[in-house]
Amino acid sequence: MTARGGIHVPPRAAEADPQGPQTRGSGPERARWAVSSGIDSAGVREAGRSDDGPFPWKGHDDGEPRGKPPSGARALRTGLHTAVLLCLATTLVHVGAVFLHVAPPNPVSRRYSRQIDAWMYPLFEQNWRLFAPNPDSVNRRVLARTAHTAPNGSVRVSPWTDLTALDRAAVEHDPFPSHTAQNLLRRAWASYVDTHGGDDTAHSPRAVMIQKYLRNTAVERVAEHRNGTFEFIQLRVVTLPVAAPGSAIGHQPSAPVENRLLPWWKVTPHGN
Repeated sequence: MTARGGIHVPPRAAEADPQGPQTRGSGPERARWAVSSGIDSAGVREAGRSDDGPFPWKGHDDGEPRGKPPSGARALRTGLHTAVLLCLATTLVHVGAVFLHVAPPNPVSRRYSRQIDAWMYPLFEQNWRLFAPNPDSVNRRVLARTAHTAPNGSVRVSPWTDLTALDRAAVEHDPFPSHTAQNLLRRAWASYVDTHGGDDTAHSPRAVMIQKYLRNTAVERVAEHRNGTFEFIQLRVVTLPVAAPGSAIGHQPSAPVENRLLPWWKVTPHGN
């Protein structure tokens, strides 16, 4: 169409196609109409309508059931739950044993006294000396010597070793002394006296246990400060009275109140 003044005016889309672009066919014909109408065609793919894979919100099948963790994670979780339950059960048993041990005698503590003592001694023994201290009125020195059988059948006996002096030297200049170095040997001997009295024969299972406890403690002390092997060990306990306050320096110590010699105890060749 030519307007006035020689200006060419293209026909309107409605005039070119009275039925509108909706009635045109698909394919090349629609593409030609898009180009002629000034619209650039582009290959736009709709979101979520992919021909190459699943929808974006759908995961790939990895062989594991949906919603279930891997077998390794399930085994780890089961082991963790089992460990927590065992810790809780052990804690409850320990608290119950300590309660029955320190509580006044009752039917439950009398019935299970053997099991309670087996659990509490010697590591979890309870006493009230922290609140009502009972200091020793004497000084005790625990000495030990060992014996070793030579290949020719002769027995060699070592000199006495003052285990108490070794413990005192270990804590004398230590600002943070070890509790075991201060009280382990002393408490082992006190428990031995409580269970054996003046006789060195064990009359109960607990007395046998305390005897082994004292023997093993002495063996460890000797092995730490002496080289070589031994098969026997013997203890001697010297009890001295506490010196009176204000005694002069250089005063001769009083005579021992008790000098107790224990029998030889058999140990392994390496002293264990």
